[in-house]
Formats: sequence, structure tokens, C-alpha cells
Amino acid sequence: MFRAFRIATGSSRTVASAGQKRFLSIHEYQSMNLLNSYGIPTPKSIPAKSPQEAYNVAKSFGHDRLVIKAQVLAGGRGKGKFDNGFQGGVHMVNSAEQAQELANKMIGSKLITKQTGSAGRVCNTVMLAERREPAHEYYVAVLNDRASQGVVLVASAQGGMNIEEVAAKDPSAIITTPIDFERGLSKEEAVAVAKKLGFSDEKTQSEAADIFINLYRIFKEKDATQIEINPMALTKDGAVLCMDAKFGFDDNAEFRQSDIFALRDISQEEPSEVEAQKANLNFIKLDGEIGCLVNGAGLAMATMDVLALHGGNPANFLDVGGGATPETVKKAFEILLSDPKVKSIFINIFGGIMRCDYIAEGVIKATKELDLQIPLVVRLKGTKEQEAKDMIRESGLKIVAFDELDEAAKSAVQLAN
Repeated sequence: MFRAFRIATGSSRTVASAGQKRFLSIHEYQSMNLLNSYGIPTPKSIPAKSPQEAYNVAKSFGHDRLVIKAQVLAGGRGKGKFDNGFQGGVHMVNSAEQAQELANKMIGSKLITKQTGSAGRVCNTVMLAERREPAHEYYVAVLNDRASQGVVLVASAQGGMNIEEVAAKDPSAIITTPIDFERGLSKEEAVAVAKKLGFSDEKTQSEAADIFINLYRIFKEKDATQIEINPMALTKDGAVLCMDAKFGFDDNAEFRQSDIFALRDISQEEPSEVEAQKANLNFIKLDGEIGCLVNGAGLAMATMDVLALHGGNPANFLDVGGGATPETVKKAFEILLSDPKVKSIFINIFGGIMRCDYIAEGVIKATKELDLQIPLVVRLKGTKEQEAKDMIRESGLKIVAFDELDEAAKSAVQLAN
């Protein structure tokens, strides 16, 4: 979505990279509940956490025109495949018995989609929703725009499809409306957007406008970073509904959004990243073979680049920050060593706020206590540099030390291979 928005508006926003914050996402059924709490209409949707509960929920609808959706935090669920061989995370349901049968194939298994990678993500919950037939589908999003330094409403009459493709092929199909942060969208502004989208009568124009207005209320009041509705639909029976929703929330707002952050599902996250977060380490798992431990996001990115320059692939982004202690360094080592792909470890520290001797102490402690068996390359520069080098030399451990970044990176790549 962010790439599409850049194309449509000329924003200089960059695609999310390893050093950036990862924003909280919530499941579809939770998104539906949040929309409903702000008066935004959706198809009736109820979650179920077991096959029997799915049967009971399906019965409670009083009719058999339902949809069952696997609840995993990834796109492309409909075309995904479960690790038990069952195809598709979205299915039409025509009876409570069928809902139970499908839920049995989904719950407890991992759904693999283009976004999850080969590991997939476990499905612990399914959502049963009433089947509403769209006459037309629209795309709607509320997000921050770096170019205008404000919030915008992004909409298109070409919803229900990949919005990036729409933006690339026909930028004029994307309608971008700035929103005054304090005042929000007025009814007149919102109705004008609805008219541009093609809503032809006052009733549906007003209903669509109210959705736009309330989406911004959620965005502001819940510290959202992104709200994406794809599709918003005008149904064949004349209702305007949000059929699906994707939310992102600012991690820095957790202290005032306890109700939202209570919805976090860590079963959908990389376990090593969850563990790192507990230790206040900035860590993102990657696919390479060289474990990296660096202080500072900029130096971490440069370290990854120089490894790639010498033919290596970083196994992670790991910024221990300026306040790391020997204990957090040891924890960082534990996380790195939990990845069986890691064949060497490269430590690159520039001691400004961070003291190099603290890093050295943590490295020596971790090497001894964790019985490190893979090559370890260390480059330390800055505060307490000489003391750190003396500690490493006197430890008698097999730690390969370098002064120059290029030489250190080259050695880490060679040792990994």
C-alpha cells in the first residue's frame, strides 16, 4: 500500500526497511469490532477458536449464507495453502456442519501465503461472516503522507484488487484528499469524495461519507499509522459496508492505547523478535548466514551493506542501542545462536555513548557461557576501545579482532563460507 501511495501522490516515503519500527497489526475480526464500535457498518462477523465453536457460531446466524476466513496476520489468505495440505484460507459456507469441518482443517495448522514465507503462520481462530454480495467495490485508506506532512484520505473506485497495480497503471484512479488534523473531514468534503467515487444518490453518498469521517476518528483517537479498507462495497441490496480492514498502530502509543495493544497476537510474530523486544533489543530476523550485533541503526545498515558487498548475507538486523550492558549483549548472542542458519557472528561497535569494554565483557561472558562454536569477528572503535581490546586478548578465546570495517566484514563472510 505505501508504495502505491507514493506513486499516486509523489510522496518520497520509502518502503519499510529493517531499521524501522514494526507497527502493531490486529486480526480481521478485531478490526471489524473496532469499526463497529465507531458506528462503521460491516457484514456481521463472529470469531471462533474451535471447530465446535465454529458450528455454534454458524448456527447463531440463522441462515446458511456465510464465509469462513482463517485469521492470520498476512495477506493473500484466499490463495494460501495450509501445511496440512488444505487449500485456501477463505471459503464459502452453506451449513453449520460445513463450518465445523472447514474450521477443523484450519485451526491449529499453519497457513502459507506469499506474505508469510515458507514457514507460514499458525491459525488459532477463524471468523464466520455473513455473505453480502457487492454491486461495486471501492478502496479506501487513511494514512500519513510525508510529502504534505499531514493525514490524507486515499480512495479509488477500483477496489477489491491490488491497489499498487491500479496506481501504477492509472494514477488518475486514485483520489487523494488532505485531512485537517484537528478538525477532521467535514461532511461536505466527505460527500464530495463519495461523488467522485461514483456514488449516485444522496443516501449512499451520505453513508460513504460517514464511513470516511469515522475512519479518520479511529485514525486519530487510536494512534493508527494506517487504515486500509479493501474493499468497501456498495452491496446489491443498497448498503455501504466495509468488507475487510487492515490496521496498523504506532508502537510508541502503547502507553495510552492499552485496549488496542491488548489485542496483540504474538503467535503471529517471529519468536526471536518477540524475545528481543523483551530485552529492549532492536532485532529483525533475515534470511542470511552472518549474525550481526551492532550499536546504532545507521551503523547496522552500513554493516549489512558491507557484508553484502563482500558476498555475504546478514542473518539479522540487531541494534543493541547506546545503553547495552554485558547482560543484554549475552541475550543478543542467545538470540543470534537460536538461528541454525548462522555460520559466523560479526560484532561492529562504535563507542560513543556505548562503552566498548561493556561490549567486550558481554562478548567474553557469552562466548564462555554459551560454549560458542562458530567463528566470531569483532571490530571495536571509540570509548574504552583499548581496554576492550586488552580484555579480548587476555581472555584467550578464539575471537578474531579487526580495526578496519572492510577487513572485518570480509573475514566474517569468509568464515561463514
